[in-house]
Amino acid sequence: MDLSVIITAGGSSTRYGNRNKLLEKIKGKEVILHSIDAFLPLAPDEIIISASESLEPIIKELIKKYKNTKVVRGGKTRQESVFNGLKACTGRGLVAIHDAARPLVRTKDIENCIKKAQLTNAAILCVKATDTIKKVDDSGKIIETPDRNYLWCVQTPQIFNYELILNAHNQLKGKSFSDDAGLLESLNIPVYAVEGSYSNIKITTGADLEIAESLINIS
Repeated sequence: MDLSVIITAGGSSTRYGNRNKLLEKIKGKEVILHSIDAFLPLAPDEIIISASESLEPIIKELIKKYKNTKVVRGGKTRQESVFNGLKACTGRGLVAIHDAARPLVRTKDIENCIKKAQLTNAAILCVKATDTIKKVDDSGKIIETPDRNYLWCVQTPQIFNYELILNAHNQLKGKSFSDDAGLLESLNIPVYAVEGSYSNIKITTGADLEIAESLINIS
């Protein structure tokens, strides 16, 4: 299987605190290394970490033991960081794009997402919304209650045919989409949801790190 992996590590962690959340440890290992390790059983051809300037030298030191892994400079936005990672890929098969701040992603969920992407060219991990969702206007007035049976909470990895997602980034360069699936959706290219696990949380605050500590033995 021709698989490239891009790990996005370009955020500033401003909502986390004084330390960068990706360097915090869970069970004695940095968050970003947990995220990388989840892909290793799949034997990817390459792992590319798109990192902020401040993190770049630290991550380069952390990944010295990893084969076929390199660091590229991230951008001002997530979209730009992913684009830099895509341009550094040598593979032309599937590319999995994953947030470094999701250290508890399950390898079996990644495998399921890969299988769907092999069939459809574009698949992303999601979980079904469990709360009732309200849409409100600028004044805070509720204007709609969407049927939650059709609502999914988006996770990563998001896995695509390489040329498909690269072309989308080229066409929409300079925009600021919050996820890569959104680029394809804006171009009317179908993307498919693959049910993941609720334990695949994104570390944003210190409380999230505590939750990850409690979940890691069961994820």
